[in-house]
Amino acid sequence: FCTPCLQECLKPKKPVCGVCRSSLSPGSRALDLEKQIETTEAACSGCGKKMYLSKMRSHAASCSKYQNYIMEGVKAVTKEPLHNTRNFPNRFTFPCPYCSEKNFDQEGLVEHCKTLHSMDAKQVVCPICASMPWGDPNYRSANFMEHLQRRHRFSYDTFVVCDYDADEDDMMAQVLMRSLRDK
Repeated sequence: FCTPCLQECLKPKKPVCGVCRSSLSPGSRALDLEKQIETTEAACSGCGKKMYLSKMRSHAASCSKYQNYIMEGVKAVTKEPLHNTRNFPNRFTFPCPYCSEKNFDQEGLVEHCKTLHSMDAKQVVCPICASMPWGDPNYRSANFMEHLQRRHRFSYDTFVVCDYDADEDDMMAQVLMRSLRDK
């Protein structure tokens, strides 16, 4: 995870797991994991220099061969120039379907609805699902709160690089090509 994402998960008001977004209780550091990071060696994908994983991020930031490696990967998976952004639906901020308060990110919408609308039984359209290509902007969820908690505990973008307009075969081909390059 990058620092801004981790900082978002560790906000003092509600620290959450970076993967599943469940609440974290105060605990001890994962010393076994820290030791493994300090003692595991890997090679830089750019220059091939071997180093401990704990040093890899700072090395990658200054390794010009690694930067070139990353740029080549970006060029390889980029099919066409950037589109005019006005043609794309907003998949980053959402209005509350109950009170129409606006500009919630996915996690913020879930928290807002849990806090203010947990007892509201009104059937509403999920604004997150409605923004997706497969979403139906007219479908009203019978139990919106349960839907939010089951379906939107995390953001799709956290786990995958989404190309919402690519078909499944193209996406599979891209994944296979990237996995071959990474070996």
